[in-house]
Amino acid sequence: MKKKVLKHRYIEGFGILVILLALGRCAFDARQTATSDEDQSATPTLTDETIPLPTATDYSTRHRIRSVPSYKEAFPDSNAVQLVAAQRWGVKPVANRADAEERKNELVYISASPYYHVDPLYQSIPYLVPRAAILLDDIGRAFFDSLYVKGLPLHRFIVTSVLRTQADVTKLRRFNGNAAENSCHLYGTTLDICYNRYERVFDPDGPTRRVSRNDSLKWVLTEVLRDFRQQERCYIKYEVKQGCFHLTVR
Repeated sequence: MKKKVLKHRYIEGFGILVILLALGRCAFDARQTATSDEDQSATPTLTDETIPLPTATDYSTRHRIRSVPSYKEAFPDSNAVQLVAAQRWGVKPVANRADAEERKNELVYISASPYYHVDPLYQSIPYLVPRAAILLDDIGRAFFDSLYVKGLPLHRFIVTSVLRTQADVTKLRRFNGNAAENSCHLYGTTLDICYNRYERVFDPDGPTRRVSRNDSLKWVLTEVLRDFRQQERCYIKYEVKQGCFHLTVR
């Protein structure tokens, strides 16, 4: 009889202990759930839609526009300097447009690009040697990237002169005394980039954005061109009267 009483009390005590442990676990789980809810409300879970990406209006990630101290000092490469590179990397001078049609296996058509705009050409044709075409494309991409990180609306710079035939040079020299007879443009290695006009890139489905001053775009372009020149990928001359950067691949 005594053994049965002890066994009964043991079972009762064990049951009470189990109940207490269960109540404690429930209280602990409830506390953890409340804490988790508070943490989630304070720090939302990062997903593909909530990861903070840099945007043109995110002022905390903007880069400053610095330009260069002096255009003439930053881009001093004369026609004589550029001519050496043009003769090294370029094609044999093209006589006329008919000759150019037969030389397309040596040249790349550059008139259509998302990164730059080519003006209507009257004294040149939109062809470059592959080495120069790659350089132009890289400059265009870098210009887009730089505008983006500086918080400026996207613009394409404008190419105003590319490959000139010997007939083009002869005609140009009649009314432009600065046009060199042995022009770097004859070799398909050289182009002119306008620095006072740009083409705005519009998103038809996007919001209306503010207009950037041409001066700001010019400053950004000079930073990009300076970097490519310092990387020894090109020679550049700042042309005041022509309003362009005269550039030859190297």
